Amino acid sequence: MKGILDTLIRNSQKSIDAGVYNNALKLTEPLQKSQKNLEEEIRQSKDVSLITEIKFSSPSRGKIRKKSDPLEIAEKMRRGGARALSILTQPRRFDGSPDYFIKIRKNIDIPLLMKDIIIGTKQIDAAEKMGADYFLLIQALFEPADNRKTDETRHQFIKNNVNELIEYGHNRGLKILLEAHTKTEFENAIHTKADIIGINNRNLDTLKVSRETTKSLLQNYKGNKIIISESGISSEKHIKILREYGADAFLIGTSIMKSSDIENKVSNLVNAIWK
Repeated sequence: MKGILDTLIRNSQKSIDAGVYNNALKLTEPLQKSQKNLEEEIRQSKDVSLITEIKFSSPSRGKIRKKSDPLEIAEKMRRGGARALSILTQPRRFDGSPDYFIKIRKNIDIPLLMKDIIIGTKQIDAAEKMGADYFLLIQALFEPADNRKTDETRHQFIKNNVNELIEYGHNRGLKILLEAHTKTEFENAIHTKADIIGINNRNLDTLKVSRETTKSLLQNYKGNKIIISESGISSEKHIKILREYGADAFLIGTSIMKSSDIENKVSNLVNAIWK
C-alpha cells in the first residue's frame, strides 16, 4: 500500500477538476457555523470529548457501512454525546460528499470538521460556504518526501505551504485541525498557528496503525494546544490509555460507523472514564 498518500493527493485534484465542490461554491451565502466553542468545551469537559466521523469507506478498510442518510447518522452521534462531527467530503476512496456536509450543517448545530485531503484554496472556499467550523490539513503533505516521485506529485498539485493555507482559512473565519504522524511533523505542526493538533496513529503511506504513536509524540510535550488522538480507537480501554498519554480528545470513525447501534456506541465511549 506504499504511496497511498501520493494517490490521495491526485484524487483530490481529480475531484476539484470534476467539480465535486461546485455545489458548495455556488451557495449564495455561507451557511451558519456552530455557536459552540469546541476548544473551550474540550478543556472544560468532565466526560470524554469525541469528534465522531461520518465516512462510508476508507483506503484502509474499503467499504465500512452501506450508504444511508448522513443526517440520520449525524443525529444519532449527536444524541450519543459527540462534541463535534467530522464529515468526509472526498468521494474517491472515502465515499464522501460536500452535499452530505451541507445537509448536516443545515440541521445540526454542533461544530463540524470538513474532512478531506485538502491541497488548495478552492476546497477551503467550499468549507467556508458549507459552514464548516474547522477543516483538516495534513502536515505530511507539506514535508519533504522520502522519494522523488511523491515529492514531484506534491510540487505539481500543492501550490501553497501549510502556513499560507492556515492563514487563508483564518482570514475566512475558519479554524484548522492540523494532523501529524511523525515526530518531525508534530514539531513542525505545533509551531504553526493551527488551532488544534491531531495525532494520526495511522501511517498514511503504509496504513499501519499504532496507538503508541500518540504516546511517542506527546512525551515531553509542554504546549497548550488541544491534542486530538485519531485512528485505531474502538473501545473504552483505548480511550483511557490515550488519555493517560496526554490526548485531550479523540476522533473516531470506523468503529462507530460499523456499529449496529451508533448512538449507544458513542454514548459508551463518551462515558468511558466513568466505567
